[in-house]
Amino acid sequence: MDWHARFSQQAGWTRSLRDYIFDAIDLRRAGRILEVGCGTGALLAELPSQAAVHGLDLEPARLTEARLHAPRALLTNGDASCLPFPAQTFDITFCHFLLLWVKYPPDVLCEMRRVTRPGGFVLALAEPDYSRRVDKPKAFAPLGRWQSESLWRQGADPTVGGRLAGLFAEAGITLLETGSLRGVGTHPLTPEERELEWVVLEADLAGFVTARKLQRIKKLDEEAWRRGERVLHVPTYYAWGRV
Repeated sequence: MDWHARFSQQAGWTRSLRDYIFDAIDLRRAGRILEVGCGTGALLAELPSQAAVHGLDLEPARLTEARLHAPRALLTNGDASCLPFPAQTFDITFCHFLLLWVKYPPDVLCEMRRVTRPGGFVLALAEPDYSRRVDKPKAFAPLGRWQSESLWRQGADPTVGGRLAGLFAEAGITLLETGSLRGVGTHPLTPEERELEWVVLEADLAGFVTARKLQRIKKLDEEAWRRGERVLHVPTYYAWGRV
């Protein structure tokens, strides 16, 4: 699995949202910015050069790759639920497709609030809700159920996106805006995007659904896309607020 390709794809999904929010909070005036769960640095590389840009991730291998893609960033190996930074350190603290993977999302948001200065901003730029996944024709409907069940077994919470507003309130962050991402899953996928989606799906379902069954469904999926009949949509949500 080429994780940087996946993270870059996800970054493309949220680019217009980031432009909107970063403009609203005047990102270029920020002195210190932290991405929690920075992965391979797909977003860190785009942050303004005048700021002290920090990235934190639990996986050392991803940080090694992030050093290549975002050499200016200050990278830290650590746990999002216990951030190794003093209180009120950052002007902006954000995450991107992270909260579904953590055990207790409110704890992570509380930590993000703690390390953000008063008047600063906390952003959850994208969190999916796989329980509302849409697959058409109906022959593909089991894919969403299987993926959700597999994610639960991996310790992820595939429903977290639909609960972002409540999670922000629970963490004591003043919610300024929440909503769903526009354009994600509403246009036909390119062959490259479809292949990457299947790489992710096959990884999620390994040991849960037989490879033979998945290959059969994948072939039907390719045929449905060619006929223009295929619909795939995973509702994805964002929220941002002030400390």
